[in-house]
Amino acid sequence: MPKKAREDKKHFVLDTNVLLHNPNALFVFKEHHVVIPFPVIEELDKMKRRDDDIGRNARQCIRHLDRLRSIGHLTDGVQWGSIAPSTLNGDTGTVRIDVGEDARPAMLAEDKPDNQIISVAYHLREQGMRAVFVSKDLGARIKSDALGIHTEDFENQKVDADTLYSGYITIETDGETIDDMYNNRMLSLDRLEPFLNETSVEDVHANQFVVMRDSGDENHTGLARRLADTEHVIPVTGPRKPVFGIMARNVQQTMALDLLLDDEIAFVTLLGAAGTGKTLLAVAAGMTKVFNEERYDKLLVARPIMPLGRDIGYLPGDKDEKLSAWMQPIFDNLEYLLSTRGSSFQAAESHSVEQRVQKLIADGRLVLEPLTYIRGRSIPHQLIIVDEAQNLTPHEVRTIVSRVGEGTKLILTGDIDQIDNPYLDSSSNGLSYSVEKMKGLGVVGHVTLAKSERSHLASLAIEHL
Repeated sequence: MPKKAREDKKHFVLDTNVLLHNPNALFVFKEHHVVIPFPVIEELDKMKRRDDDIGRNARQCIRHLDRLRSIGHLTDGVQWGSIAPSTLNGDTGTVRIDVGEDARPAMLAEDKPDNQIISVAYHLREQGMRAVFVSKDLGARIKSDALGIHTEDFENQKVDADTLYSGYITIETDGETIDDMYNNRMLSLDRLEPFLNETSVEDVHANQFVVMRDSGDENHTGLARRLADTEHVIPVTGPRKPVFGIMARNVQQTMALDLLLDDEIAFVTLLGAAGTGKTLLAVAAGMTKVFNEERYDKLLVARPIMPLGRDIGYLPGDKDEKLSAWMQPIFDNLEYLLSTRGSSFQAAESHSVEQRVQKLIADGRLVLEPLTYIRGRSIPHQLIIVDEAQNLTPHEVRTIVSRVGEGTKLILTGDIDQIDNPYLDSSSNGLSYSVEKMKGLGVVGHVTLAKSERSHLASLAIEHL
């Protein structure tokens, strides 16, 4: 049995996947000690040659460790406060590399990196330390917990998916309040306070929508949005003309189009299950803004290359042919909008739908590429759509948003119930994280789309399967 713990500070043993998820994880455990097993260094060294975000994160983590090495001996533990910002008043914790000289227990005898890493936490616990094994690998967490080691997921960049910000609230009002809003084209937030129940006007965020229902007449409703940096809401009626041939089919789609078409909102997140129209609405709004209104220079659509190991090298052909296969869902939306919507943009064209798409690409007005090629660029005066953003880490989303240049609008779409990244879930992915952390900012808007509009069968599948 382990001896009585000798100190209040914890020893957090980090798995490799935590540092590949966020290389700054070295510096988030406040005054406690961070322990890096030696096999983690070997795995980081192997990963550093990769050309994707995993490789970049590995290199950044190695650079952090090298800077710490210049301060002191990593095998003894080095305080990290001098190389990373800290909100602590006293001393920060330490980062230490454990070379794992102790013999592994019988159940971890097989020579696997996971076993070597878990055994470090095991021996710390046996020595009476308050050891915590931190991993994003569910299998490793189960093994560690079975050995009696306190085990956690990396919680630093997690949000509560069950209470995630939806972008709108629904309230019951009187009919006069709804009529006054439409007649005056605005309404003071103070007028809504009696109807907000347990919330207050301070809880209504900038660019949040308010669905107003007349308590005396269920057919009398209103839709408003709080205008950023003001103390009032304005009525939302949706676009009077089709957006590249698309009209909103429900109230959430009306909200989404209102955000997508507002040039004052630079960052929009759309979350919803399959068939709710998030990608189609984003692409339609993008095509309207770029091709019809010429508000932006080009439309850039990107997707993370997740199921293929973030590498398009396994697909046949050159880069464009590989990308064409991976971007097929985007092509489907483009072809749908160009072929059946009767927009003025495509009416003047005599070419086939595929030829029109290829012409837009050849002219440089439409760019389709994997997210791998966005890092390191500055992208001004463009409308960027990142589809399947639920497969991105918070660190990757931060990197993408930091690429946005002057006059650029960024749209993230995704379904947090369909995540392919093995180390992410509905609470830890970059889309959920950005929705929760960016809410209330004046240039940011979000809507969670709830109703499937793809087909009756698609709606039934989401409900019953």
